[in-house]
This record gives sequence, structure tokens and C-alpha cells, in this order.
Amino acid sequence: MSMVQIKRATLLSLGVTIMSTALPALAQGSIGPHPRLSPARDVTVVYSVQPEKLPKPVQATVQFKAEGDKLRIDAADRAGSTILDRPAQRVTLIMHKQRVYTSFAPKHGLRNPFMLDMTMQYAPDGTGMVAGLACNKWTITSPHGKATACVTEDGVILSEEGVDADGLHGKLEAQTVTYGPLAESQFQPPADYQQITAQMPIPHGAGPQSSMTPAHPAAQ
Repeated sequence: MSMVQIKRATLLSLGVTIMSTALPALAQGSIGPHPRLSPARDVTVVYSVQPEKLPKPVQATVQFKAEGDKLRIDAADRAGSTILDRPAQRVTLIMHKQRVYTSFAPKHGLRNPFMLDMTMQYAPDGTGMVAGLACNKWTITSPHGKATACVTEDGVILSEEGVDADGLHGKLEAQTVTYGPLAESQFQPPADYQQITAQMPIPHGAGPQSSMTPAHPAAQ
């Protein structure tokens, strides 16, 4: 399996193909009222995610660092994790079974499926309640179409449905929301995992077929 296939498979398994509305929130294109664009404090949210091309919803656990500088997405089976580092503009994909990871800078900017940005246009649309928490509803307009979202006052997206920045339709909804401090180590690959590059084969086990030479693991 090629590195490109690994990246696509990991992202798909996490439901990251939908709601990729967020290039880094640097462009101030939206004028007027808008929701808070990222959580104000550390929070862990379990989402039900329904991408357009998957037959049924998948579950993803998302850990947000305060102010949205970093987030971690874990699949329900814990087979893979995705870490987004907005200040560094890097994506890290972790494959736990193989105990490997890869890190890269997206060519067209860091997309973020669970936070909003100022390139969208927002219109308030009432209030709601999701996962036992109050939220404000917003209609979101992009060049590809519209979406709706319900966002807490402190910036947690509790639900979102509609067309994303790539023209794909999807839906997500929070199942549980837990506030509390998150360790910095949650946003780094484990120290004993091997780093791989596009030129290295993906190991499927511990046998002789793996010819990887480990790179230096990420600093903790």
C-alpha cells in the first residue's frame, strides 16, 4: 500500500472527508456576526460522523486544545489517529497496529473538519440543544453551497450538516462533551513509534518483509 493510499484510508476511516471547512483562520473574509471559531478551553467530544460516501455513521473522538491550536482525532476502533497542528501547519497520521506515523504539510493549507473559519459567511438561525448542551444555530454559506451548524458560546461545534468547502455533503453530531485539561503528549506521536516517509514501505507486521529504517521519533 502506498503512502497516498495510507493517508486516504486513514482520513476516510476517521470521517475526515466531510465538513473540511477550515483553512487556518487567517483570512478575515466574513464580516458580521459569527460563532466562536474554536473552543475556548480543552475539551473532548465524541461525534457521530456521516460522510457522504460511507453507508453508515462512524464514531470519532476529537480532543481540542484551547483556542484550537491543535486537535487529535481518533477512530472508534483506535486503529488510527490524526493530529492537526495549526501553528506548525502539519498533519500527523498515526497507525497504532503498525506502530508507525507520518507527518506532512498539506500543499493547499491545513484543513480542519471540526472547526470553522472566517472565509465562510454566517447568519444566526436561532438556538438549539445537542448532547445536553445549549448552542447557537448558524447558516453557513460557501462557494459550494450551504451548511448549518450549532455551536456553543465557547466555540464547540455540537452539530453540522450540509455542503463543505469541497462540495461534499455530510453530517456530524456530538454524542458526549467532556471539558478538562489535555496533556501535550496527546498531540504528539508516541516516542517508541517509528516515523516513515513516502519512500519507505508500510510494515504489516514484525516479519522480515519490513525493510524500514526508523527515523528519529518525535520529541515528547
